[in-house]
Amino acid sequence: MTAETLRIHPDEPEPELISQIANRLHSGQVVAMPTDTFYGLAVDPVNLRAVERIYELKSRARHKPLSLLICEVAQAYELARGVDTAFDRLAERFWPGPLTLIVRAGSKLPLRVTANTGNVALRVPEAAIPRAVVASLGLPITATSANLSGMPECTYANGVRDQLGDKIPLIVDGGATARAIPTTIVDISGGGNSWMILREGAIPTHEIALTLSH
Repeated sequence: MTAETLRIHPDEPEPELISQIANRLHSGQVVAMPTDTFYGLAVDPVNLRAVERIYELKSRARHKPLSLLICEVAQAYELARGVDTAFDRLAERFWPGPLTLIVRAGSKLPLRVTANTGNVALRVPEAAIPRAVVASLGLPITATSANLSGMPECTYANGVRDQLGDKIPLIVDGGATARAIPTTIVDISGGGNSWMILREGAIPTHEIALTLSH
């Protein structure tokens, strides 16, 4: 297999191309596309065979849940349960943007996506392409970085082709990603407005703390 490349406008993605990508995802394919941090591997999270394929491609540990991209905050309330004011404040302040929030997963999501943890990692990206794809598909998409385990993350489509070009059917080329720093990951799944930084990335810890202290 050699990956097909689909060039698309990064800021104003062409609707007919977005439909093509959504159809590929709907049929169970793995698609690499730019997010606001790195290129990611997208699949339909309800298609368990497609989800399994991502774990295989990345040699990813089966206990690590996949993060999901959504197109708007409202979608998070459909996918999560028991969210509290910590979620509301962080989502209002930093979404769309490079913040991944770990929350309790609602019943709509298969346990496989949560790696049987019962938690899900959600993000509304700044990048227009994944948001448009999610809106077209009507479902969130996975967003694990499009690189082999132990290899660097990719900020260009060519980097994805070098690492995964013979393993996936489609690479969406939207040019360079906006940043080369990973998202900040905050775990708020404990409820009671408790929170913990799992990875400091594009958003510094003090900004998270400041937002939650108000």
